Amino acid sequence: MQQLCYGLDIGGSKMELAIFNDQLALQQKWRVSTPTRHYGDFLATVVAQVEQADRLSGHKARVGIALPGVLREDHTVISSNVPCLTGQQVAADLAALLKRPVAIGNDCRCFALSEAIAGAGKGQNKVLGYILGTGAGGGFCLNGQLLAGRLAGEYGHMALSAKVALQHQLPLYPCGCGLTGCVEPYISGSGLARLYQHYSQTAGNSHDWLSAYRAGEPAAQTTFAVYLDALAAHLASLVLALEPDSIVLGGGISQIPELLEALPAVMQQHLFAGASVPPLFGAEGGDASGVRGAAILALQLSAPSTGQC
Repeated sequence: MQQLCYGLDIGGSKMELAIFNDQLALQQKWRVSTPTRHYGDFLATVVAQVEQADRLSGHKARVGIALPGVLREDHTVISSNVPCLTGQQVAADLAALLKRPVAIGNDCRCFALSEAIAGAGKGQNKVLGYILGTGAGGGFCLNGQLLAGRLAGEYGHMALSAKVALQHQLPLYPCGCGLTGCVEPYISGSGLARLYQHYSQTAGNSHDWLSAYRAGEPAAQTTFAVYLDALAAHLASLVLALEPDSIVLGGGISQIPELLEALPAVMQQHLFAGASVPPLFGAEGGDASGVRGAAILALQLSAPSTGQC
């Protein structure tokens, strides 16, 4: 009998539940609104979705959850996207209500796991997955297992390269984490828009920048060069630290073909002789990578107890 598992991808407005078999073939999926203000409502909504999955599948499968946030040492969650989860032991509470194992992982790390196991990094030993979206972060997989730790993968809160900041005379922006000078406010989608506003002196988002860039606007061209340099320096530092066999990029920014085309050469400029840029790929799983990664967490649970990553 095949083993089923459920993946839940929790977002600030919607949550998606997907049913997978043990070969990670999608069976069914659906979305509902995410309760963000009241923790009891959140728990009740998740329980209702899992129970619906049980009815549809005829199984009582394990559950993996991907959510934006950080796990504290006491296993409570910090989540700005879903405020009602902050301070709560989400995995333990859901495991008690559902009477089954529940694994919880950061959404960016679930993306990395999904792409390493069943996506663009499949078959490689060391895969760095990185999301460039509203924020910036990822995960590192070694032989199909995520690098363990509560903070492993919070790459967006590494410091912006001093060389890049000085060369381009960039202001030091505050980050949502409470620090100043993190790389996330420069290389995320919102960071790209911030840089464009800095150079164009006009309001605009990343879509405005892309239209202007393809039209040849000087401020947009400058923005791209600076953004590329900041991202390349950051990824080069991760190459030196982790030596991945491949890097898989996800999120809206990764879907800009000009970026993937230009990035390797600029990364090489931030590496010393003898160090090389690994192959870079766009994510194969797209928006489904997070929920699939959550399901993989559930499959990887080896004992009937709450798992957290």
